[in-house]
Amino acid sequence: MVNSIGFLQVAASSLLVLLALGLSWWLRLHLERRLIVASLRAAVQLVAVGLIFRAVFDSDRAMALSVLWVLVMLGVGATVVRNRAGALPRVGMWAVLAMGLATAIADAVVFGLDVLPADPVTVVVTSGITIGNTVPAAALAANRLIGALTSDRGQIEALLALGFDVGGTVRQTLPELVGGALIPQIERTRGVGLIALPGAMTGLLLAGTAPMDAVLIQLIVMYLIVGSVAVTVVVVSAAGLASALRPELRVPDLAATET
Repeated sequence: MVNSIGFLQVAASSLLVLLALGLSWWLRLHLERRLIVASLRAAVQLVAVGLIFRAVFDSDRAMALSVLWVLVMLGVGATVVRNRAGALPRVGMWAVLAMGLATAIADAVVFGLDVLPADPVTVVVTSGITIGNTVPAAALAANRLIGALTSDRGQIEALLALGFDVGGTVRQTLPELVGGALIPQIERTRGVGLIALPGAMTGLLLAGTAPMDAVLIQLIVMYLIVGSVAVTVVVVSAAGLASALRPELRVPDLAATET
């Protein structure tokens, strides 16, 4: 079981941050400001989220507020993707649709098969795990697509010149886009249990859950994450490319769009 945690323990854990600050100053890495801002921002955000969670979970309409919180997370995630890959037409819309679809499928499996009880806490936690993993995947997929539309512009235009329609061009281009965007998640999955213990399993073990129960729940979560990331990458890549090519059936000049 986890002992009671107070501000003293949190302050003690910041010693590693102080060590990083000292190394940055000594080696003149000029990372001090970014480290301080990131650390303080994380503290403020987490405390704010904790206060919001307490208000939500203690409310008489906790389930409705939890669903609203999930929708807010989806909106914030889509905004992050759009900010990182804004040159791609309608990337925010495709990102929120992809992440929403992946989250809905994951929640349907978890709650439909009674893996976890469908209460406000688990709705927010399981949805947050899915969204948290699909946001960087969607951003990576969108950025890889932007790279393909710029560096591989000639190849895509050649496909269109050969008579391929939008669907055919997408099918020819998609494997490389999706494969590259899924590499980080695939490598993380391969290293589970060998390089690092997953977060969900670690939390369950610290909470006193039997080891095999924690492992089985982590397996379910891991498979849902892999599937959710794959769905998100495919939707963002395919829909983003098709949207970029329509309606003129030509590759857009994304460099001009950025300027």
